[in-house]
Amino acid sequence: MTFDRIILRQTNRHGIIIRVVLCLFALSLMLPVAAQQRKKKGDEKVYLDHADELRFDQFAMPGVQIVKGNVKFRYQDTQLTCDSAYFNQDQNTFRAFGHVRMKKSGGITLTCNRARYDGRMELVQARQNVVFTQPGRSLTCDSLDYNSGTEYAHYFGGSGGRLVSGQNSVVSKRGEYYVDRHEANFYEDVVMKSPKYTIETDNLYYNTETEEAHITGPSVIRGKNGEVVNTSDGYYYSKEDRMELTGRSTIVSKERDVEGDNLVYSSKSGESEGHGNVKVVDKINNRVVTGDYLRFNEKTNVGEGEGNVVYVDNKNKHSLTAGWVHYTDSVAVAYGEPLMKEFSEKDTLYARSDTIRMHAYYLNTDSVYRKVYCYNNVRAYRKDLQAVCGLLVFNSQDSCMTMHRDPIVWSDERQLLGDSIKAYMNDSTVREAYVFGNALSVELTRDRQHYNQVAAKEMRAFFEDGKLRRNEAVGNVQSVFFPEEERDSSFIGLNYMETDTLRMYLSPERKLEKIWVSKPEGTLYPMTQIPPGKDRLPNFAWYDYIRPLDKDDLLRRVGKEDKPVLQRRAVMLPPRQVVTARPPTRAASE
Repeated sequence: MTFDRIILRQTNRHGIIIRVVLCLFALSLMLPVAAQQRKKKGDEKVYLDHADELRFDQFAMPGVQIVKGNVKFRYQDTQLTCDSAYFNQDQNTFRAFGHVRMKKSGGITLTCNRARYDGRMELVQARQNVVFTQPGRSLTCDSLDYNSGTEYAHYFGGSGGRLVSGQNSVVSKRGEYYVDRHEANFYEDVVMKSPKYTIETDNLYYNTETEEAHITGPSVIRGKNGEVVNTSDGYYYSKEDRMELTGRSTIVSKERDVEGDNLVYSSKSGESEGHGNVKVVDKINNRVVTGDYLRFNEKTNVGEGEGNVVYVDNKNKHSLTAGWVHYTDSVAVAYGEPLMKEFSEKDTLYARSDTIRMHAYYLNTDSVYRKVYCYNNVRAYRKDLQAVCGLLVFNSQDSCMTMHRDPIVWSDERQLLGDSIKAYMNDSTVREAYVFGNALSVELTRDRQHYNQVAAKEMRAFFEDGKLRRNEAVGNVQSVFFPEEERDSSFIGLNYMETDTLRMYLSPERKLEKIWVSKPEGTLYPMTQIPPGKDRLPNFAWYDYIRPLDKDDLLRRVGKEDKPVLQRRAVMLPPRQVVTARPPTRAASE
């Protein structure tokens, strides 16, 4: 062998030695880290402490000790007793038979008919009549695998298992239980029972310490009072007796039905809360409430809603649509340009304003009636009657609508103005109208170019089938009227009159049938000789551009273009109402 080859071989040998040393050094650095991450298990060997009988059968069962009678095993912090067992000391395993009982520190016990233990895996496989207990909790099943190292138990087979924790119990086909974390997962035909509810689902996650349950998949929750909950994802807190349902869910009970994208309900406090397309059907009060967010307390009967709220009271025949609604059995308050509807068999009254309050009196009696208060920027519409004002009060007891603060009322081609106006209605038509203070009645004639006008201190109008049949004006009466020829309905002229009392009777076709006046003074002007400006009373005003055209026109905000100077008298004050300030929104309060 040449000298060069000897040097090369030695060099390679030294290189290998150096690499081995480096690897051993790196391994020595890693071992402490691995030792820190590994769970300290202590002595993992299984010890046989006692048996009445011990024998070997090396041909049939090599390396196995066959023990019988009062058998006692010990491993780590666990003791196990049984009637007989096969013990393999070399493999650190045993199989136990008859009255198997395992007792572990921390109060954990396990009993069964037979079991197998693998010391290397720290795995107990218990079979037949398995009962696994922990202080305050017990699990019964047919087959259970329990890893004492990871504190993980899995049951399966037979009729499934049953976990009892306090007053709650859960049965299922199979399940998992994390002993140290008190967490359990249940699968297939899961039924959980608490003092108030029974939960039926296929997937349930439950913490036996906090008593929190999480259900996923199509699930049904049945209450002891008959309520039924359907959800696909939700939480139930047994200690608080509270539910949090996510995903589209429904709650059906004798009193009310609730559905929404997210629901929270507590029978303990009576509070229920819904988010996202929420709908509440109150079966007792026959009302339906929908909105983006709703909250209701069944013990205090107080509710509120935010975001596109629609409150429909079928019992009292009215509804509210608003951005925010607060309601009880007898009161409902709405903000955010609310729209009110008063139902009737033939017609519906619509009213919109900045704020609406509805009060019900003598509930659950034959004498029940309502009062509705509309505040600021009030616009109302019915087929036979339209109105605008600053304050509107509607009383269902006498079907009276009272208007204050620059009220204007229209019926057919007639407009009424005054300090305050009262209108009494039948089911579908106006019956009577009263104008108090600075009353002005303006009627557009057939040619739509002239106006019949009456001004007085007070005015009364009486209708039949929605048509004005009699008009009375009292106190400082002034009138401008265009009488017609009977044969061709052409105008005779302009009749200007001043009197103290005026009564006019009209036909259903709006023709003047007769007139009664007290000590009148007036002049009849031919149509071609009417003095300039004489065709209008001093306080004449025609506000057709303000008039609501239909229910969809109520949102339009419009003010008076002209401000006529009127000879104002003392104005009748409206009734004083206490309006509570709008409460803070839910987001602000949070």
